[in-house]
Amino acid sequence: MNIKQKINPKSFEGYTLLELIITLTVLSILIMGTIPLAQNAVKRQKEVRLRETLRDIRSAIDEFKRDTFGSCPQGAVRTTNQAGAGIVPPAPADPRSRVVIDDCTIFDSENLDRYPPSLEILAEGVKVKSRGVKIKQGGVFSDTDATDLNEEKEVIKVYLREMPIDPMTGESDWKLRSSYQAKDEENWDSVNVFDVRSNSDDEALNGEKYSDW
Repeated sequence: MNIKQKINPKSFEGYTLLELIITLTVLSILIMGTIPLAQNAVKRQKEVRLRETLRDIRSAIDEFKRDTFGSCPQGAVRTTNQAGAGIVPPAPADPRSRVVIDDCTIFDSENLDRYPPSLEILAEGVKVKSRGVKIKQGGVFSDTDATDLNEEKEVIKVYLREMPIDPMTGESDWKLRSSYQAKDEENWDSVNVFDVRSNSDDEALNGEKYSDW
């Protein structure tokens, strides 16, 4: 038995113009709503990198400062420490410092606090020597003479792997402040590097300025 199917002509009709307009409008609203979220996500990632970079730089500055304990007495102009061969400056109260800076030429008479004279020097490195007495194999009864014991290879210590980039500006254009300047001073006096801040005046997601971090 043949069954005739009744075909509804409306089943072949497409969307009306009004339905298309409504659909596109809804899609536009959804897309426009996700753009700020995506932008905030990118901005938040940059803020995380900025905080990490600032922490790394400030930690490097503090480490450099610890390594200056016992290094280069005031007025010293020699390349090496004036403690002399075989005499190593005593260890500081902070046990994290295992070396002492051994290049007096990087300090001038104005930098009394012995903070890094520049940000670049943290990446370039400075000459250092070990703290404390070096005990070689064989101890005090070793047949190695005193001259050989006092000879040391030149050791360069770097405090930053590379020059840090400000995630907010894309440049290594940090605002620097010496230990003799107030926090709100804008122009660096070139004496030493006590602290760094972002060079961006934009506002963070929390309403603060990046330059105040």
